[in-house]
Amino acid sequence: MSDLLPAAPERFPAENTSFALAGPAGKLECEAKPASPDVARDAVAVICHPLSTEGGSMHNKVVTMIERSLRESGVDTVIFNFRSVGRSEGSFDHGKGESDDLAAVVDWVRKTRPGAALWLAGFSFGSYVTLLNAVRLGADALISIAPPAAGRSWDFSRIDLPACPWLVVMGDADEIVEPQAVYDWVDSLPEANRPQFVKMEETSHFFHRRLMDLRGVIKNAVKDWLPGPRNA
Repeated sequence: MSDLLPAAPERFPAENTSFALAGPAGKLECEAKPASPDVARDAVAVICHPLSTEGGSMHNKVVTMIERSLRESGVDTVIFNFRSVGRSEGSFDHGKGESDDLAAVVDWVRKTRPGAALWLAGFSFGSYVTLLNAVRLGADALISIAPPAAGRSWDFSRIDLPACPWLVVMGDADEIVEPQAVYDWVDSLPEANRPQFVKMEETSHFFHRRLMDLRGVIKNAVKDWLPGPRNA
């Protein structure tokens, strides 16, 4: 993968840091970004990117906006490339291996920030992977942006639903994921597990010209979820 990226630090870094984490299929390219000390809360969000085989990466503009929104809210963040993307090793594995990649990153977060609340967030395919693993990994909050709950590629029907705070955001002009299928899926969920749902009008899958609006939606939704201040 990379002789240029340092190995994963043993403590969560105090400044933006790129590193290589040992993953189940080889090294994973990661970036950790701490929130500003004056707003920092005791939480870390791991954010997952869209479909690897369609050019998705941790530098996707929607992922970048999710990350920025959470960090501005006081949440430390980690973004990473799934196996086969960027400088991450391994081959695309249709969500199964990518779930293991996410688990490896979460394990590093828990070792470096013990006791911090774990938030998971994802865009498109990344929202499928985070939702699929939210209960297993013990997520304290979940954010799903344009979840691909339509079609046969990703089975949302057998997922263990989280009981933690959960936000779903969907554009009504999404050209990749059928919006009505997502509305129907949300409506079908048990009331106890139903997320806070935001439908953004005249918004495409990649939130063209609406990224700042997405930022506002996320920051408004999570303000009541935030734990206490992060210890220095």
